[in-house]
Amino acid sequence: MPEYCTMSLSTSKDEILGKPKAVVVGLTGGMGAGKSVVAHILKSLGHPVFDADAVARSLYDRDDILLQAVVDRFGPGILHANGALNRLELANVVFADPVALADLNRLVHPAVSRTFSQWKSQEEMNGADVVFREAAILYESGSDQDCDVVWAVTAPVSLRLKRVCERNGWSQSAAAARMAHQWPAEKVNAKADHVLTNDGNVSLVPLVLSLLKDLL
Repeated sequence: MPEYCTMSLSTSKDEILGKPKAVVVGLTGGMGAGKSVVAHILKSLGHPVFDADAVARSLYDRDDILLQAVVDRFGPGILHANGALNRLELANVVFADPVALADLNRLVHPAVSRTFSQWKSQEEMNGADVVFREAAILYESGSDQDCDVVWAVTAPVSLRLKRVCERNGWSQSAAAARMAHQWPAEKVNAKADHVLTNDGNVSLVPLVLSLLKDLL
C-alpha cells in the first residue's frame, strides 16, 4: 500500500490526530415502545444521546435551505403566514401519502446525518467512548448503517397504543395510523443486536446497565 511519511494513505484523519472513535449505538423502537425512557436512563448515567427526531424538528427552524426544499416539494400551503413551518399541515400531507412521506424523509435525513456527524465529533473531543443515536425510524432511514450496535426497545402493541393516546391526546385510530408508517416491531427486533422489553413487568435500569457493561 502506498505510504507517505511512513503513514498509510488509508489512515483516517482521526487516527492521524490520535482522536479515539466512539462506539455508536443506535437506539430505536416504535411509537410508545419506550425508547425515550431508555434515553433518559442513559443521559442520567452521563452518556451522550443524540435525539434524531428532535433534531429533525428543529432543523426546519434553523436550516433555511432545508425549509425551502420542503416548500418546493409540498408547496407554500405548509407554511404559516409568518413563513414558519406549519407542522400540523405538513404532517397531514405526508401521513396521508406514503410517497410524500418518503420524499420528506429523503430531504430531512441527510441534514440530520450531517448534524449527527458534527455532534459525534464534538462528543469524541469531549472524551466520549460511546454515543447513542436515538431515532424512531433508524432502519427505515438507513441511519443504522452509521451504528456499530443497535438496541431496540419493544412493548406489546396494545400497551404502545395506550401510551401514545395518553401522551398525545390522540384517538386510538389516529395513533394506529401513525404507527402503521413505521416498521413492525417484529422486523425491527429481528435486525437489532439487542432487544429491551418495556412492558412494565421488568425494570429497564438493570437491562441497560447490563448492555452498557458489554460495551465498556
